[in-house]
Amino acid sequence: MKPILEVKNMTMDFGGLRAIDSLDITINQGEIIALIGPNGAGKTTFFNCITGIYTPTSGDIHISPPHGEPQRINGLKPNVITKKGLARTFQNIRLFTSMTVLENVMIGCHAVTKAGVLGAIFRGPATKAEESRIVEKSYSILEKMGLARYVNDLAVNLPYGAQRRLEIARAMATDPFLLLLDEPAAGMNPQETRALDELILRLRDREGVAILLIEHDMKLVMSLSEKIYVVDYGKKIGEGTPEEIRNNPAVIKAYLGEEIDA
Repeated sequence: MKPILEVKNMTMDFGGLRAIDSLDITINQGEIIALIGPNGAGKTTFFNCITGIYTPTSGDIHISPPHGEPQRINGLKPNVITKKGLARTFQNIRLFTSMTVLENVMIGCHAVTKAGVLGAIFRGPATKAEESRIVEKSYSILEKMGLARYVNDLAVNLPYGAQRRLEIARAMATDPFLLLLDEPAAGMNPQETRALDELILRLRDREGVAILLIEHDMKLVMSLSEKIYVVDYGKKIGEGTPEEIRNNPAVIKAYLGEEIDA
């Protein structure tokens, strides 16, 4: 399989604190990969480095889009990285709560549109045509996410699980080849978690998107992931299949007191 993301020797320092220590991770096209570890292990910091919120202190981040040239993305701004095909959700839901469900997805589409400031001001034929395409595309994404019935509802009024799916829908509106999900099952009940499990598989199988997820729900991680990376204090302490991770002594020690074999 073709690697679409290669992170080599990434280190991230905050003053005297080393949040990530010489981390290597590779994701291939079509894979579902999990990044797990105790709270404070550096998982979200890793996401922030990949998506341009932080610039790593050292190391390299290379992407190889399915329909583009390989390139190094260290130091690029988040909006530029989004346009290159990496999209993410956040641990804490970050919807535009006073906007409708449709408008939230349209914002994701606008992140990769061509109309500039002048187009938005003067709204010529090309801009209007693009706006119509955005509405159609946004509604189509909502249908795929099972959210079409909420299309005109305010995002704040959605059930919690639907809000989580809406965040993923907005990310998918940017046409990513790699989707990064930061604790997508956090706060979900078992029924919502099962629906999320099915949604992630559909995104991979039908939309052709590779997925990297941070998640504490080990049942979800073990059922979905083809490969799991485990970090503790910013260092990689294990990688392998779910079965290999279950039986890794270093992982068991890092998760002392936690259920890792659900």
